[in-house]
Amino acid sequence: MELSEVVVIGAGQAGLSSAYFLRRFGFEPVVLDAAEGAGGAWRHRSPSLTMDKVHGVFDLPGVPRRPDGDGRRPAAEAVPAYYAGYERETGLEVVRPVRVTAVRDTDLDAGRDAGDRLVVGTDAGEWAARAVVNATGTWTRPYWPYYPGAAAFAGRQLHYAHYRGPEEFAERRVVVVGGGAAAMHVLSELSGVAAWVTRRPPVFRDDDFGEEARREAVARVEERVRAGLPPQSVVSATGLGYSAVVREALAKGALNRLPMFDRITGHGVAWDGGASVEADTIIWATGFRSALDHLAPLRLREPGGGIRVDGTQVLREPRLQLVGYGPSASTIGANRAGRTAARNVRALLAARLAA
Repeated sequence: MELSEVVVIGAGQAGLSSAYFLRRFGFEPVVLDAAEGAGGAWRHRSPSLTMDKVHGVFDLPGVPRRPDGDGRRPAAEAVPAYYAGYERETGLEVVRPVRVTAVRDTDLDAGRDAGDRLVVGTDAGEWAARAVVNATGTWTRPYWPYYPGAAAFAGRQLHYAHYRGPEEFAERRVVVVGGGAAAMHVLSELSGVAAWVTRRPPVFRDDDFGEEARREAVARVEERVRAGLPPQSVVSATGLGYSAVVREALAKGALNRLPMFDRITGHGVAWDGGASVEADTIIWATGFRSALDHLAPLRLREPGGGIRVDGTQVLREPRLQLVGYGPSASTIGANRAGRTAARNVRALLAARLAA
């Protein structure tokens, strides 16, 4: 077992931001990442999501992104290249690929040198840390809601996480489920949209959505996690701006929204009132959930189903910070969360040193 002051789990935007500020405060964190290379969730985006379609890529702290002028370059290439360069320029050493399996309190058998630490168990060994910053994001946990009849559907169903562009859906009748940016991306590219369905009517914004509006949206999501409720997506609070993909979907006439169907049939979807739509494919652009199964040994869940977090501080466990969770589960809040987490770690370790 290796000893460390701080372990950061995950090297996406939130994890790199946290590591950057921790180093600014004098720590040398161990950064663990499950992927083969840099880029976080961006590594897995569809090749058809090019940089001119991306809603926004926020600069990492300290090293601004240098635009290459090629808007047609896939984001799955451009953003990981930026992250890899960032790791080199800042000197951050990321240990990868390392999959974290469990975070637990210090075992009695760990020895007295382990002290009052959290043990981060992985497929490459264990680290005992005085503080842990969890930045595992959501991409590895696609949310796929259940509807009656799903098993009887004769066509193909897939989540947006596995969408790789429009070519494979040529001449197919596709139902797109979801009202966020992912659904807009799919709708902007497909020509065979049989139906677009959402649980709630999407809200489109025609304003600039500046910094103040962003802060307000983040604050609404933050209220839920402070109360111990499962976080809603930030886009549910922000609405959808008229981005490149939204404008393209509008131009194609693809944004004719239907209410959520009641069941899936063998050859499509149906509503209780008798309406139905035939389809060969259902694409579930229904978002993601936080990847936190490895934190289960700490028993952090509240009766409401979420983890109570104030800023990034887990209230049940002072040694743990959650970034990329709730209000920071988007590019809007990740950098600010990294700074907050690093400050909290500094305060915690200073207090323990003083004691």
